[in-house]
Amino acid sequence: MFFGETEKRFYSYFCLQIERLMDGKTYCYRYPHPSVTTDCVVFGLEAGAVKVLLIERGAAPYKGCWAFPGGFLNIDEAAEDGVRRELMEETGLAVVDVRQFHTFSAPDRDPRERVISIAFYAVVDVCEVRGGDDAAHAAWFALDEVPPLAFDHREMLDRALAALRERYGVAPTDGVRFASAYASSH
Repeated sequence: MFFGETEKRFYSYFCLQIERLMDGKTYCYRYPHPSVTTDCVVFGLEAGAVKVLLIERGAAPYKGCWAFPGGFLNIDEAAEDGVRRELMEETGLAVVDVRQFHTFSAPDRDPRERVISIAFYAVVDVCEVRGGDDAAHAAWFALDEVPPLAFDHREMLDRALAALRERYGVAPTDGVRFASAYASSH
């Protein structure tokens, strides 16, 4: 598609307006591109059991539904930094060791727009968490009591469980054996 003079002037004006908003940096492209999020499946160890950390969404889409902590990546941060920031903002949890396990890219995975999610997992001891930012609540759930999840987060949980099984040689659903395998590797 070729732009006429009117379209070129509008495009140039639009880019200048964006540049002003972005502190002098220009992020203006002819072709549409997706947004990027990070999500983290946090597994918690407690008395030989494995739990998973969820947040109750406080905003649309899926307001009131449970999901994994996560959110949009800032333009100037690495994915690992973004997932740690989102965990802190939404749950109060500071996690150092996060591991990327999959990228979720189905075009319709988010009803707002085209969103690609870089998914991570972490294993921690169960601790106190609180909902913050756009998370109304944060809570730990036993693996066999996970409620229906927003977006494609059920698939995300299944893939995270498979990644842990592959890494530690035992399924997280076998809490005592998994906790032992995790402890011996750290």
